Amino acid sequence: MSELRGTPRAPGRRRVAVVVSRFNESVTIKLLAGARRCLRDKGVADGAVDVVWVPGAFELPVAAEAAAASGRYAAIVALGCVIRGETPHFEYVAGEATRGLGNVALAHRLPVGFGVLTTDSDEQAEARAGGAAGDKGYEAAEAALATADVLAQLSRAAPRD
Repeated sequence: MSELRGTPRAPGRRRVAVVVSRFNESVTIKLLAGARRCLRDKGVADGAVDVVWVPGAFELPVAAEAAAASGRYAAIVALGCVIRGETPHFEYVAGEATRGLGNVALAHRLPVGFGVLTTDSDEQAEARAGGAAGDKGYEAAEAALATADVLAQLSRAAPRD
């Protein structure tokens, strides 16, 4: 019995795309800093990281789709922040961003690190963007690299009898 484990590390010589929402930019810029720190920690050179800015979380999937379709990237990291308001807008934006990013990952068999915060307040968002509740930008990049590692292992695995 063999076991495959994702060990987050640089995905060969291929590039990583980081797609970032400008909406709630005071938070997403911190998520980006965390993602960049992770990528550096795991051996991905700054020159192998392309940062793509989009207007909001709703636009993350279409940019991730374009990045995935280009064939240039070993992994994508999606970063955004949707804060609940007084209308159902939150549910639509958060749900569609989540669904769309998941669809990109499945359609292209490409890891998409999910760093889209969905919080009830600005304070919760700040806490998750490198504050007391962790660094979700770092974690999303780490998950993308670990998944890229597992996918590479799977592609090299011998077929079963």
